[in-house]
Amino acid sequence: MRLNIPTWLTLFRVILIPFFVLAFYLPFSWAPVVSAAIFVIAAMTDWFDGFLARRLKQTTRFGAFLDPVADKVMVATALVLVTEYYAVWWITLPAITMIAREIIISSLREWMAELGKRNSVAVSWMGKVKTTAQMVALVGLIWRPNDLTEIAAFILFYIAMILTFWSMFQYLRAAWADLSEA
Repeated sequence: MRLNIPTWLTLFRVILIPFFVLAFYLPFSWAPVVSAAIFVIAAMTDWFDGFLARRLKQTTRFGAFLDPVADKVMVATALVLVTEYYAVWWITLPAITMIAREIIISSLREWMAELGKRNSVAVSWMGKVKTTAQMVALVGLIWRPNDLTEIAAFILFYIAMILTFWSMFQYLRAAWADLSEA
């Protein structure tokens, strides 16, 4: 297997995860901004590796497998850290909803691929909007520079949860004929 620039960027994102966790728990006043910066770098490499893979025609099977795994592990890690930091039900509930949706939709995509119908549950624009709202909310909840940013992040976090439900139901509706088949 030959590694290319997009795959290296995805691997870099995976390597960032323990540094993200470490920075989150550092007992310094600058720890939130560093952990938020690491999360932003990871989010940027997510966009950039896909762009480069398409632009340079360097898509690979390994990259196609690793990219969504890296994304989901980084986001799940951020959701767990934010949940642990706030330790309140109204943060935990959206976080669990978002993690559960990722597991459900990943399983649905795998199952639909076995049926040869993976394209019917391909990533939609709603999924991309949900991901953007989720990422921006998580940056605010990780960084927490002031009360206004934190309140805006809470609101966006709930918007991301609503979009999580909406996009999940869109995917389930697209696969419903196959799911409900006797």
